Amino acid sequence: MMGNLNQAVLFIIVANVLVSIKGFNDYSFLNKYKFQIGSILSGEKIRMLTSGFLHADWMHLGFNMYALYLFGGIVASRLGTSNFLIIYGLSLLAGSLYTLKYHKSEPYYSAVGASGAVSGIIYASILLYPSMSLYLFFIQIPIPGYIFGVGYLLYSIYGMKKQLGNIGHSAHLGGTIGGFIVTLVLSPNLITTNTFLVILLAVPIVLLLLFGDKLRDL
Repeated sequence: MMGNLNQAVLFIIVANVLVSIKGFNDYSFLNKYKFQIGSILSGEKIRMLTSGFLHADWMHLGFNMYALYLFGGIVASRLGTSNFLIIYGLSLLAGSLYTLKYHKSEPYYSAVGASGAVSGIIYASILLYPSMSLYLFFIQIPIPGYIFGVGYLLYSIYGMKKQLGNIGHSAHLGGTIGGFIVTLVLSPNLITTNTFLVILLAVPIVLLLLFGDKLRDL
């Protein structure tokens, strides 16, 4: 499978690994480029991009890159390298924007991770290839792709509510919204060919947009 790995996907993975390793070993570098509400509102907008290439630890990095490895090639092969990069980049930005909105009253809130961009790619790949099945780690039972996608989103909601670790859980939701919308813009025929799946994947997004702010009160 590695032999067929799209070069753009490989480039993004390598970039994440190299930048994350730098962050693991250099706290000043991590602190300078991580997502932080106060710094971004003060004008350091570049953090909304650079934070997407930093990770909290090896497990965080490994999970995100494994998900990108599984799903990135699907998007690149179906829509082309340029569109893959567009979806990845806009999902990353959407994740940062949603995080900024959700935590705008918390100036010291900070996070890192490619979760927003990867969430967008996951949702894009499921829209493009709804019949996919996955065998994850030691689970030898095929898992439908849309189940993985929804599960990934539910984990993000839990993490956002509990603020688990130095991870941008709220970016998962923003990235998912970004990937979902951009994929449909780039390939609008999916709305008619996969109508049920589009509605199914849209439901948790719509509910979270309507009630996401209430998570703090639960």
